[in-house]
Amino acid sequence: MNNLIALIGHVGQAPHSVSFEDTGNKVVKFSLAVKEFSSNTEEERTLWFDVDAWGGLGERVLNTVTKGREVAIQGRLSLSTFTKEINGVKVPVTKPVIKLTSFHLCGRKPVADEETQPVVAEIKPKSRRGFRLAAAKG
Repeated sequence: MNNLIALIGHVGQAPHSVSFEDTGNKVVKFSLAVKEFSSNTEEERTLWFDVDAWGGLGERVLNTVTKGREVAIQGRLSLSTFTKEINGVKVPVTKPVIKLTSFHLCGRKPVADEETQPVVAEIKPKSRRGFRLAAAKG
C-alpha cells in the first residue's frame, strides 16, 4: 500500500454514523487527538484528525470505540472537499481525512458509570464444607 498512515491517539468525539439515502451506504465518523512533541521546544501541540470507517469496520467502531479511548489506527490519507458559507460567501474547503483500514484499542477502558459496570460473581469460602456466592461490582 503506497498511501498509509498510522497514528496513536485519543478519541475526541464519540463515533457517530451518517447514512446516505441514495446509496444506502453508511460511514462512521470520529475525531482523533494526537500529541505532537518538538525537540527544540518543550511545547506540546494537539493535532486533530477526522477518521471515516465504512461498512463492517464502521459497525465495529460504533460497538467498541468510545470518547476518550486510546486507539491505534491505520488507514489511507484522503482529501475531503466541500463548500462552506463564510460571511455569506461560499468558499471551497479541502481537509485531510483518514479512511480507516484497521484499529486496535489501547490503554485502559475509560471509567464508566457504576450502573454500566458489569456485576462479577465472587466465590468466598464460608466454611470447609460450603461456599457462599457474593456479588461484587467489577
